[in-house]
Amino acid sequence: MNKAITDGLVLMPPAFEAGLNVWSRQDGLPGSDTYASAANAAFVPADQDFGGCLELQKTDGVQRVRWMGVTPIIPGCYYRIVIRVKGIAGNLPRVRAAATPVRPNGSVAGGILTSGVETQLTQFGKVETITAIVGTGNRGGVDMDWNATIAHAHIGLDILGPNGGLLRIDDIDVEDVTSAYLRDLMDWVDVRDFGAKGDGTTDDTEAFLAADAAADGRSVLVSKGTYRLTDHVTFNAPVRFEGQITLPRDKRLSLVRNFDLNTYIDAFGDEQEAFKKAIQALFNFTDHETLDMQGRRIQLTEPLDVQAAVEDRTTYANQRSIKNGQIDVRPGAAFDTDIVTSNCDFDSDSPTILTGVANVSTIAVGSHVSASQGVGREVYVKSRSVANQTIELSQPLWGAPGRQRYTFSRFKYALDFSGFDNLQRFSLEDIEFLLADNASGILLPQNGLIFHVKDCFLTGPRDRGITSHADGCQGLLIDRCQFLSTEGAADVQDRHTIGFNVNKNDAKIRNNRGVRFLHFGVISGSGHIITGNHFFQGDTNSLGLRSAGLVIAMPQAKTVIVGNYIDNAYLEWTNEHDGAPDFNSEFSFGGLQIVGNIIFSSNVPRSFAPIHIKPYGRGHYINGLTITGNNFKTIKGQALDRVDFVDTTHADLDYGRYVDVNVHSNTFQAVSQQFQNPITVPVTENSAQTTWEADLSQYMPFRGETRVVQAVMPEGRIRNAGNGTVWTMPWGAAGVGGDSQSVRLNWSEPARGKVFITARCDAPT
Repeated sequence: MNKAITDGLVLMPPAFEAGLNVWSRQDGLPGSDTYASAANAAFVPADQDFGGCLELQKTDGVQRVRWMGVTPIIPGCYYRIVIRVKGIAGNLPRVRAAATPVRPNGSVAGGILTSGVETQLTQFGKVETITAIVGTGNRGGVDMDWNATIAHAHIGLDILGPNGGLLRIDDIDVEDVTSAYLRDLMDWVDVRDFGAKGDGTTDDTEAFLAADAAADGRSVLVSKGTYRLTDHVTFNAPVRFEGQITLPRDKRLSLVRNFDLNTYIDAFGDEQEAFKKAIQALFNFTDHETLDMQGRRIQLTEPLDVQAAVEDRTTYANQRSIKNGQIDVRPGAAFDTDIVTSNCDFDSDSPTILTGVANVSTIAVGSHVSASQGVGREVYVKSRSVANQTIELSQPLWGAPGRQRYTFSRFKYALDFSGFDNLQRFSLEDIEFLLADNASGILLPQNGLIFHVKDCFLTGPRDRGITSHADGCQGLLIDRCQFLSTEGAADVQDRHTIGFNVNKNDAKIRNNRGVRFLHFGVISGSGHIITGNHFFQGDTNSLGLRSAGLVIAMPQAKTVIVGNYIDNAYLEWTNEHDGAPDFNSEFSFGGLQIVGNIIFSSNVPRSFAPIHIKPYGRGHYINGLTITGNNFKTIKGQALDRVDFVDTTHADLDYGRYVDVNVHSNTFQAVSQQFQNPITVPVTENSAQTTWEADLSQYMPFRGETRVVQAVMPEGRIRNAGNGTVWTMPWGAAGVGGDSQSVRLNWSEPARGKVFITARCDAPT
C-alpha cells in the first residue's frame, strides 16, 4: 500500500471558514444537527495562533464535533488526524481526536474504538496538538484499528470534562501516513533481493537459502520468474510463490510453515510434479506428518510411483498420511495393463515358487497371476530373481501341474506403493480416487504394518480397488470407504473387478460400501474383523447368477463377519491358498463366526445359497463355525431351498467329522429348509412301533450327518399297543439313513405318541 492509492481522494475536512453547516454536533451522519445555527459556536476569522478557527463553548457531557463529509477507509491505508486546540476561558476540558465509523449500508459500527488518547488542557492560551491514527490493522501506534467492514468515517474530535469552558479549534488536518507502516504491511523479503535471477538457467539455490535466513519472522516472496534450484531447499519462514521453481528429482523442497499441496502447486506450476515433491517432503519431514491436499483435484497422466517420488527411502515406519483431495486419473497408454505369458515349472513341495521362467525380467513385481489349473484367486508376483529365473508368489498354488503356461497381468494403479520394501503406519484419508475405468486404485507396499485407508472413494477401478501383492497388508485397516464399480450394468458372470484383497493377518474391514464388483473382497490370512459393511452385487437378470461378495480363502479363518449387509452376494469359504489342499492332520475349516448380518437376495433362483464352503482338497470338515443372529431373506425371485451349500467342484467334505458347529437364532424369510444346530424337532408316531425315525436333512448345516442325539422329551403320555403307559425311555441312534442325516429312537416295546428330539451334527470336543 502506498500514497498513490489515496491520491485523488478527499481526506481533509474543509476549513471552518467554509461554513459551519458541514460540522455536526452529533455523529456526522446526514441529517444530524450542525453548528451553523448553534448558540455555543462561532467562526473566529483572525486568531493570533490559528488564523481562522472555530470558537466553541462546551455545553454537553461529551461535546462532539464531526465533519459530515466522508473520509474513505481503504484496507491497508492509515490516516493521522491532527487537531490544534487551546482553552481561552472557563473550565479547562479534556480533548481527544475522534471519528464515527460507518458501514457500507450507512449504519454506524459499534463495538470498536472511535477515539484516540485524551489530552487535558492545563492552561489558558496554550496550544495543544492532539493526534490519533485510524486504519484497518492492529499495528503499533494505531489508535483506532478497524476492519475492512468499515466503508468510511466522519472525522472530528470529542471534548470531555466539566461544561462551561471556551475553546478555540484550528482547522483539522487528515494526512495519509501509510508509508510509515509500509514495512509492516509488506512484511516479506524477495528472493531477488538476495541475488536470485529467475531466468531458468542461473542456479538460485543460495539466494533462496539467504532469503529464508534473512526473513527473521517475515515471509519470503518468490516473485515472478523461473528459478532453477540444484540442491535441497528448506523454508523455515512462510513462503509465497508468484514464480515457479525447477528441482532435480532427488532434491527436496521443504516448506515448514506452509506445508500444503496448494503451495507446492504454486511452486512447481505442474500439479502432478507438485504432488510428487510434496510426498517427497512428507517422508523426509520431522515437522509435519500429514500432507493436506486442501480439497485439490490432482490429474494423473501416469501411475504415481510413491517410492520413486520419495527416491531416497525404501523403508519407513513413522506415521504419515495424505488427506483431503481428489486424484483424477486421465486416460492414456501409461495405464494400460502389461501382460506377459510364460511357461513355468512348479513343484508342490515349494508351492509359492515358479521356476524356469525364461522371460522373468519382463514380468513385473505386483503382477496378477492366472493359469488354467491350480491358481487361486488374487495370487500375485511377490518377488522375482532374474539370475535364477524364479518367481515368488504371494500365495501358494493349490494344485498346479508340473509345467503350464501362466499369464502375468501388471495392473496400473493411481498410487503405487510397491517400491517400498517396508512401509508402516501410513494412511490415506478423505481422498476420492476418480479412476473412471482408466486405472486401479492403490497397490500396497511389499511389507508393512497398519496401512490405513479411511473415508475414501474408489470410484470406477479398472481392475482392482486396493491390492496387496505381498505382505504389506498385515494389520490393514479399511474404514468407511466407498468402492464403486463401473460394472453395474454388466451381468454378474461378466464382471472382473475386485474391491480389495488381503494376504496376511489381522485386517479390519469396517463400515464400507461396495457396489457391483465380481467380489467385494478376497481375504487370506486370519484374525480378521469384518463389520458394518454393505456390499451388493446383483444385476437385472431374472433369476440371475450371483457371485461371492467375500471370499475367505484360508480354512482356519479366525475371523468374525458381524453386522454386515450382504446384498445379492454370498460368503464363500475355501482353502484355495493351501499348497497341500488335501486334509493332512492340520486344522480344517474352522474359526469363522458369521453373526448378526442382514443377508438378502432378490430375483434369484431357488438354488441360490448365501453361504458356501468350497474345499479344494479331500478329507476336510468343519472344525469350529458359528452362524447366529442373522436375517436371511429373499424377495421377487423363488424361495430358496437352503441358505447353506457345499461346493464339491474340487472335493467334498467329510460330513461325519464336524466339530463345534453352532447355528441358531437366525431368522428366515422365503427359505424352505432352515438349518440349525443343535435342532429340536417333534416326532409323532400314531401306531405303536419299536423304532421311530426322524429325517433331519433339512436342518443339518452343510449336509452334516447327525452325530449325537442329545435329548428326548415326551409330550404327554407314551402308550403301548394295549394303550398302557410306556414308562421306559428309548435310546437314540444318530447317523441313520442313506445320507446319515436321520435319527432313530429304539423303544423297549412298541410305542406311540409324541416326543421332542434334540440332535446335533457335531460331536462333543
